[in-house]
Amino acid sequence: MAVQASIKGRGGDHSASQNNHLKAFQADVLAGLSGNQKTLPCKYLYDEAGSKLFEAICELEDYYLTRTEADIFHSNLDSMAALLGPSAVLVEPGAGNCEKAEPLLTAMATPHAFYPLDISPEILLNAQQRIQARLPDLTVTPVVGDFTGAEPWGEIPPSSHRKVIFFPGSTIGNFSPDQAAALLAQFRSYLSTGDGLLIGVDLVKDSVVLERAYADSDHVTEQFNKNLLSRINSELDGNFDTEAFAHRAFYHQHRQRVEMHLVSLCDQKVQVAGQTFDFEEGETIHTENSHKYTRAGLEALLRESGFNPMQFWTDNKKHYAIYYAETL
Repeated sequence: MAVQASIKGRGGDHSASQNNHLKAFQADVLAGLSGNQKTLPCKYLYDEAGSKLFEAICELEDYYLTRTEADIFHSNLDSMAALLGPSAVLVEPGAGNCEKAEPLLTAMATPHAFYPLDISPEILLNAQQRIQARLPDLTVTPVVGDFTGAEPWGEIPPSSHRKVIFFPGSTIGNFSPDQAAALLAQFRSYLSTGDGLLIGVDLVKDSVVLERAYADSDHVTEQFNKNLLSRINSELDGNFDTEAFAHRAFYHQHRQRVEMHLVSLCDQKVQVAGQTFDFEEGETIHTENSHKYTRAGLEALLRESGFNPMQFWTDNKKHYAIYYAETL
C-alpha cells in the first residue's frame, strides 16, 4: 500500500496536540523542580535531539543493553515470530525509530498491521516510510502521543486479529515497581484473552558493568542528560547553564536500579517559564531510573499484571532477557 501522508495524534489535530504536549511539559517541569528532591520525568529526554543522542548511546561499547538485546533477537527471531503467529497486529509503545520492530515484522508470517507509538512525530514518519518501503503490503500507522496515557491507544482501532504489544529496550526499567505493574496492567486492558506481550528487560548484574553503561567514557550519556536542560531553555523560556551541571549515574543496590542525576556545580538560580528555582552546590535533579530485574521478579510482575510468562531468551552472560507472555 502507499505510504500515508499523515500520522495519528491526540485529538486528531496536530497543532492542538503539540500545544497540549507543551502545556503538559511545562506543568511537569515546574512541579518536578519544586520538590525537595528536584526531578524531571525521563520521558522528556526523548525529543528529536535526545532520541538521536540515545541512538548514539546504543552504539557505544560500554552500553551493552542494545547490543545484547539485538544478539538475542538475531539468534531467536524465527521462534519469536512463530509464537506471535500469523496475521498479528503489532503495537510498539515508545517505538522511536522502530529499528527493533522492523526485523521482527519481516520475520512474522503476514503481519496484519503495525502501530508504533511515540512522542516524536518526525522520527515516526521516517520509520514509517522506511518500513513501508521494505514491507509494502503492511499497514503502518504511526500514533503520536504518550503511551502511558489512554489517548493514543484510542487511535488504534479494534481488530479481530491477534494483537501483540512489543516493548523492547528495557523501557519497563524506567518505571518504579508499582508504576511498572500499573503500566503492564494498562497494557493488559488493551488486549483480549490470548493476545501477547514481547518485552525486553535488563537483569541484575555487577554494578561496575551497570555504571559504565550509564556513564560512558565518551560522555554521550552526559550530552543526552543535559539535552533535557537545553530543551527546557528552548521550549519553556529557561536559562539553565548546562556547563554548571554535571552528569552522574550510580547503581542503587537495595532498589535494584541505576539512577541518573544532574548535579549543580555551584549555588545558582535558574528561571523556567517565569519561575525561579534555587540550587545549592551539590544539589541534584533526578532525571531517570533504570530498574533491573531478576527472572523471578520479572515473572512475578508479569503474573501480577495479568500475563502468563510463556518463553524467555537470554544471552550467555545472563545480562539481559526477552520474555514472551500471553494474557490470562
